[in-house]
Amino acid sequence: MTKRCTALHCAEVEHGYADFRARREATVWQRLNRILLVLLIIAIWLVIVSLFVPPYKKLMQSRTEIDNLLQQVSEQQNLLARQTREVTLLRTDVSYLETIARDRLDLMKEGETIFRLETPRAKVKAAAPARK
Repeated sequence: MTKRCTALHCAEVEHGYADFRARREATVWQRLNRILLVLLIIAIWLVIVSLFVPPYKKLMQSRTEIDNLLQQVSEQQNLLARQTREVTLLRTDVSYLETIARDRLDLMKEGETIFRLETPRAKVKAAAPARK
């Protein structure tokens, strides 16, 4: 015997199917909303990162430049200290002045032996053409 769909029973079946369909569509929209929310958060994060990366690079470049300038200042201070010391010695120490003068004029006292140590010069070699 086949069951006939009564009006009440058919309405319940259609209503149940409509609920299932509505729930299914609702979960699809919920998933799409979640995906959209995640994409929106990623986009906002990328915008924030893109705003902070160039100033950070500039900061790092500036710090490197500051370090280089501080090193140059230190070298210049050392040079100034050496030259100030030499000027002071030239003004006050007669024996130092005499030694420097004899060295620059290539003179020596009687009985004095001078040893000169010269650094080896870079030898310039003419590049000979290679033959095969």
